[in-house]
Amino acid sequence: MRIGILGGTFDPIHYGHIRPGLEVKTALKLDKLLLMPNHIAPHKQVNTSTAQRLEMVAQVCSQIEGFELCDIEAKRDTPSYTVVTLKELQTLYPNDELFFIMGMDSFIQLNTWYQWQQLFELANIVVCCRPGWLLPAEHPMQQVLSERLAPAMQNQSLANQEPSHGRIYTVDVNPQDISSTDIRRRLALGDLPEEALLPITLEYIQKQRLYFS
Repeated sequence: MRIGILGGTFDPIHYGHIRPGLEVKTALKLDKLLLMPNHIAPHKQVNTSTAQRLEMVAQVCSQIEGFELCDIEAKRDTPSYTVVTLKELQTLYPNDELFFIMGMDSFIQLNTWYQWQQLFELANIVVCCRPGWLLPAEHPMQQVLSERLAPAMQNQSLANQEPSHGRIYTVDVNPQDISSTDIRRRLALGDLPEEALLPITLEYIQKQRLYFS
């Protein structure tokens, strides 16, 4: 199988996560997409528990075909380095092809991540870009992108390929002017952001009285 991995705090999960995930899933013909809530350090201020964030993601996955909750980072008490997570996922899915999804804002800082070079030994990297966005030629990650960029045709002729890793796929996604910070702010003011959340998520937030002042 071809398995995408999309991490995030998901506090709460919203269309700004869901729509790009669907676009990447379609563009790369992924069999399923793992939604992976991040671990939040105890000293960081949060408004929800890990269990509540996991439940919101699980409910979204129940509504969207091909989406699946992955809780390995959320339940980890130690720092969640991506390389450690991908090693664990590779053990869980030894015969499958993994696609770790990130935004261009994360990719341009990838060389600061812990053991970042090892990521390419464990998975393919998918970089979500705004249409027409280009990485400046002088940027230190440009050479990495040039060396590992998958030809555009590989995004389409993927059936029957052997599982592989080490490629970088770029996928143009439609910009989503939605943020968890703004959703929490609006909820605290009593404004229900119905256009930003799945109905099942909004219902859960209201029942649990999450984010309300």
